[in-house]
Amino acid sequence: MLGIKNSNSGHKPDFLLVVFIFIIIAFGLVMLASASSDVAKIEFGNSYFYLSHQLLYGLIPGLIGFFLASNIYYQNYKKFIIPFFILNIICLVLVFSPLGVTSGGASRWLNLGFVFQPSEFLKISFIVYLAAWMSGNEKRKNSWGGFLLFFAICGLVSILLILQPATSIVAILMLSALIMYFVSGARISYILTTMTLAAVLFAGLLYLTPNSYRTQRIMSFIDPSQNVLSSSYHINQSLIAIGSGNIFGVGYGESTTKIHYLPEPIGDSIFAVIAEELGFVGSVALILCFLILITRIFILAKRSRDHFAQLILVGFGSLIGIQVFINIGAISGLIPLTGMPLPFISYGGTALAVFMTISGIIINITKHN
Repeated sequence: MLGIKNSNSGHKPDFLLVVFIFIIIAFGLVMLASASSDVAKIEFGNSYFYLSHQLLYGLIPGLIGFFLASNIYYQNYKKFIIPFFILNIICLVLVFSPLGVTSGGASRWLNLGFVFQPSEFLKISFIVYLAAWMSGNEKRKNSWGGFLLFFAICGLVSILLILQPATSIVAILMLSALIMYFVSGARISYILTTMTLAAVLFAGLLYLTPNSYRTQRIMSFIDPSQNVLSSSYHINQSLIAIGSGNIFGVGYGESTTKIHYLPEPIGDSIFAVIAEELGFVGSVALILCFLILITRIFILAKRSRDHFAQLILVGFGSLIGIQVFINIGAISGLIPLTGMPLPFISYGGTALAVFMTISGIIINITKHN
């Protein structure tokens, strides 16, 4: 029914991709065990609380998602991606209803008997929907009507995410969408128009919300020496942790900043813990693993004979690459802080399960292209 193919329907999956996907996942679990142990001991009296939660609600669902996605023929997604995308949009709306869960001033979670982030599932539904649409009618895509539809879809998703607020994921999804739009053969004028309108709308958002967390993060990026005990505290502690690692790090499990000083050591700051404990060598090794993974996805996209498959690979490769850059760049002081987790590494069951499912889709494409 779902188009599950047997091993004879294609060829073997890309070995290099499989290896590096699971190297990064394993590395993430090992580092989460270290980054979370002290915090979990203080909060729950169990050093392995966050690790066991990640295994139960992230890795196990992720393995199921990976297995199913790697065995469902990717062409079948065209049949049900529209209802899946619409359902995802409905879930984004429901986070503002009594079913929504608010934490830290953000309404990003939905409780349907289990708590999850609908925005994480957009990383699948949005990318696959755009790939299906862009690989379809060429004339429609390169018409003003097609451009307006593309802009309207991106605008709807962006508005729902900004209201949560979840600005960082807007940047990741929209940049990935633009890269896909470019690869699909859309006119440069459409892409430049989209970028210009997006920049104007974002500038307007900052102007209308001068005291928002977005503006504070930008100001802290411009001058980290100001507000060192408030908006600049996070980035300053992250840089101290990274600098403390030197070449080879202070040793696994020996980070001192993760206990009382570094905010979100198991979330968006986990790279700072990695840099402190494993040093420059460990940090570069992780970055190289991501670089190999992302480069391989783009190489396979270039080789693909199917436009739909090519756009999915480009979309997923862009999404992973952009999110990795935003996380590491922000925590290293290269760009403003975003609160965006590191793919496959940071704590978050929904995020890990989604990225593993994405990996399964990628693997299935490599089996049939």
